[in-house]
This record gives sequence, structure tokens and C-alpha cells, in this order.
Amino acid sequence: MFTGTHLLVYSKNPEADRAFFRDVLNLRSIDVGGGWLIFAMPPAEAGIHPLEGEFSQKHAGHDLLGAVLYLMCDDLTSVISTLKEKNVVCSEVQAAEWGQATTIPLPSGGRIGLYQPAHPTVFDLTSK
Repeated sequence: MFTGTHLLVYSKNPEADRAFFRDVLNLRSIDVGGGWLIFAMPPAEAGIHPLEGEFSQKHAGHDLLGAVLYLMCDDLTSVISTLKEKNVVCSEVQAAEWGQATTIPLPSGGRIGLYQPAHPTVFDLTSK
């Protein structure tokens, strides 16, 4: 039924953030024309969280639910260290019941999340 997931990241400086995803995060991409890069992402899972206030994006004339991007890793300390070698300073690590998390600053001034989950993930599920 579904063939994949396409994540939209909205940026105040998309060119700089695209270069960051390509050059710093080393995500593979294709150029679909005019420097518009579409990135290959690691395997994904989705959690549905309760909404606090309004959080949506107008798209195709409709309000779509908002989303937050978190990249996941097995060794948060190692990933933070690798990013620091590339002059990327992550926020302070926060410990929670679900794992340890930080944020990665983007050139646009926005941030994305990075976390090492302490919860089971869906990556080992087999399809029926």
C-alpha cells in the first residue's frame, strides 16, 4: 500500500540547511532540479504525541499536522563528538525515560533533534 515516507523540513535558509544535511550529516541525496535536494533518510518510525497549542503547516490549501525531526543513533556521545569535529555544537544532553537527547543547530538557525532511544524500536519488526 505505502511505498515510503517523504518528510518536509521547512527552513528560513533552505540552501544552507541542504548543504548541512549533505556535507555535515553526510546524508545521500539526489538533485531534482535547480539545487533542490531530496535526501535519503535512515529507517524511520513515527510516534503520535499529544498536541500542546497549535502546530500545523498549510500545504495544498489544507492544515497538515506539524512534525518534529529527530535523528536516532546507537551512541549519542560518539555522534556528538563526530559533529563537534565538524564545528557543530549540540545542545546539552537531556536524559529522559525514553532515552537521551540533544539538538543539532542548523545554519538557518533552526534545530533538529538527535537521540539515543532507551525504548524498543520498530526496526526489527518483520512485515506480514
